[in-house]
Amino acid sequence: MKSELIVDVQPHEIAIALTEDDRLQEINREKRNEDNFAVGNIYYGRVKKVMPALNAVFVDVGYEKEAFLHYLDLGSEFRTFQSYLTKAVSDRRRVPAPEKQKRMPEVGKEGKIEEVLKVGDTLLVQVTKEPINTKGPRLTAELSIAGRNMVLMPLSDGVMVSQKIKRESERSRLKQLIASIKPHGFGVIVRTVAEDKRVAELDTELRLLVERWQEMVRTLQQKEPVSLVSEEIGRTIGIIRDMLSPSFTSIQVNDEGIYEEIRQYLTLIAPESQKIVKLYKAKQPIFDKFDITRQMKTGLGRTVGFKHGGYLIIDKTEALFSIDVNSGSKKLYEDQEENAFQYNMAAADEIVHQLRLRDIGGIIIIDFIDMNTKEHQQQLYDHMRHLMDRDRAKHNILPLSKFGLMQITRQRVRPAVEVEVMETCPTCGGKGKIQPAILFTDQIEEQMAHMMTHYGRGLRLHLHPYIYAYVCRGWLNSLKRKWYVKYGVRVVENQSLAMLQTQFYDSKGKPLSLESK
Repeated sequence: MKSELIVDVQPHEIAIALTEDDRLQEINREKRNEDNFAVGNIYYGRVKKVMPALNAVFVDVGYEKEAFLHYLDLGSEFRTFQSYLTKAVSDRRRVPAPEKQKRMPEVGKEGKIEEVLKVGDTLLVQVTKEPINTKGPRLTAELSIAGRNMVLMPLSDGVMVSQKIKRESERSRLKQLIASIKPHGFGVIVRTVAEDKRVAELDTELRLLVERWQEMVRTLQQKEPVSLVSEEIGRTIGIIRDMLSPSFTSIQVNDEGIYEEIRQYLTLIAPESQKIVKLYKAKQPIFDKFDITRQMKTGLGRTVGFKHGGYLIIDKTEALFSIDVNSGSKKLYEDQEENAFQYNMAAADEIVHQLRLRDIGGIIIIDFIDMNTKEHQQQLYDHMRHLMDRDRAKHNILPLSKFGLMQITRQRVRPAVEVEVMETCPTCGGKGKIQPAILFTDQIEEQMAHMMTHYGRGLRLHLHPYIYAYVCRGWLNSLKRKWYVKYGVRVVENQSLAMLQTQFYDSKGKPLSLESK
């Protein structure tokens, strides 16, 4: 599988597209020069409200809405962190050594928030969920600093190894190795990508993470409460850190500054991968060049097509996302049960793709086409679980209910991706909406394939003069020539048609319609 990262840098935003075998899989947007309250940011906050009924506090971290911190997110070493924080801000001349920090009584899993915190208390917190809709950021007081091969846990102890590393001999090697090189006063979680890595590479990264912690404490000592003390690395670098693999063939960037930043980061984590980073200099927009714009417009609307002519309707409410599966007008099998099963299986592939592409989280309700056979229902459930195995977000899938609904919960750490794909109608001047113009020729080609299946070759297609001029562009490489070679359809100019209207005719001039077949 070929993976590419396309980075579009604009004055106010960086858009990052991940493709696999040229198909868009993820799209991320990151605001520039603004407070992002991104996952991983660490803040020096102040308690604003204590909510005993929720067993939680609201913390001021500088966002318009107070951030939420639940008792269970304090962590067992919270009192030790508070003691360390007091020591750090009382003596700004030096960074307190974590290994010399006295261990305070642990915070139990069952307790009351008012016994630990009160209004006005200051504390260090880390964002675990970005602000979503009307909710402020979600916080944790268990601080961590993520690297490519490991996660550093300050003021903790012990070494944990990812469960995805299956070989017991490798798990044991990594645990012993990290335990022998890590400084006292720090815990480490070994990530899956550390499997089979050499000690020199792991030791270098561990030292860098410890330096980042020390730099964060030095920054803290210069700050007053309610301020950012450590910013998570940019979304671009974060995606590279978490997803870089041998399947990455290129990272295309259209900004020299970000290009150099990525190269420098790869120098630290994977020097052999520097050569895949390329600076894009062409005049054509980078997302247009790599077909990202078209895929966004086809894949991020309310209606999304999938194999065999079926389509999904995706709607968002305050509480959940709903996905309705529709078969369209094409019938694959005479047997209704088999027809529904095949459409549902094809829909499952596109649904999983959409969850990842839009980064949909929270509760997702899927209304599949009704199936009566228990065997088909189980096969669809197993198929969904298999497809979701590759999803990095935590999730849970329930079997189909008696109403034919499937329920999924998926980890939500940032708002779902939303792209406006509808365009202002050039005829009514904005009173209505039309489908994106870039998709029009794709729709025509789908119609041609359908018409050829039923009527054969030799048809004529009449188009508005503007559209006709567009499909004739390029002569040898024109759409007009391509369609004739592939479908045997001759394209004809017709001034009586509306801008985006099409009309097929047979060789005798008889008008044909899609609905008649």
